Amino acid sequence: MLLTTIAGSLPKPSWLAKPGVLWAPWSLSGPALAEGKRDAVLVALREQETAGIDIVTDGEQSRQHFVHGFLEAIEGVDFARRVTIGIRADRYKAEVRPMTIVDTLADEYYRDRRRLAMEFARVINEEARELAVLGLDVLQLDEPAFNVYMDDVRAWGIDALHRAIEGLPCKTAVHICYGYGIKANVDWKATLGGEWRQYEQTFPALAASRIDQVSVECANSRVPLALLGLLKGKDVLVGAVDVATAAIETPEEVAATIRSVLPFVPPERLYACTNCGMVPLARDVARGKLRALAAGAALVRKELGVRA
Repeated sequence: MLLTTIAGSLPKPSWLAKPGVLWAPWSLSGPALAEGKRDAVLVALREQETAGIDIVTDGEQSRQHFVHGFLEAIEGVDFARRVTIGIRADRYKAEVRPMTIVDTLADEYYRDRRRLAMEFARVINEEARELAVLGLDVLQLDEPAFNVYMDDVRAWGIDALHRAIEGLPCKTAVHICYGYGIKANVDWKATLGGEWRQYEQTFPALAASRIDQVSVECANSRVPLALLGLLKGKDVLVGAVDVATAAIETPEEVAATIRSVLPFVPPERLYACTNCGMVPLARDVARGKLRALAAGAALVRKELGVRA
């Protein structure tokens, strides 16, 4: 009960990539880069364990970005030709053999967002099945676009998620937030008004889906927390650490966010998490936030009489 985890990414060591930058260029190349990525994963795991995080990730140390890192290995994606469409400035022209990936690509082959999404879901599923065989406990899909294209979520977004998790024996999760703590995302949030109600449109569809867990943004957000009640029957990964600020939360601040969710999510369904990935942050800030997350969850577990 009240186990802790993170949404995904952690800052990379400076010897691997430029600090504090999304899509940071690698500082190494060739065999040294491959070795450096493996070493950075070990460091990320150790830092999470030392902080007291219960469910750890690789910190996304082996890829530059949560979308582009996957696309790099896909045939038919032309990284040399970029166009500007809609909310994402750079899109890659694509001819591929789900939803956030689709929003990143300029489709000049299928010319059908649903077909393109299903093709990517198939490819993701192939890789996910391989990971499951290797002992993967939880597969998380990142879908920030679910907060933008709500009609598409209902029309084909959930179907794409189901295709991506088809036949998997492990738990499955989807992460839906309002983005990294970078200026473009912060500026966008400022346009959303006093209440961020995008979840209200997507949560019912997710509650009826085959996804096991939903990871959401709560700390310092304007999300009406009562909306979390729409996820009845799902595990909820509650973002209790704000990644849009370098200020390190106190354990009590983390605990306060967790407590604020308890009226809407039963504690046996609640996991304490970060709002989003922490890759743009300084490493000492990320470490501090990890410690606060673990300590804050421990405070609430103690209050509920749950043994550590």
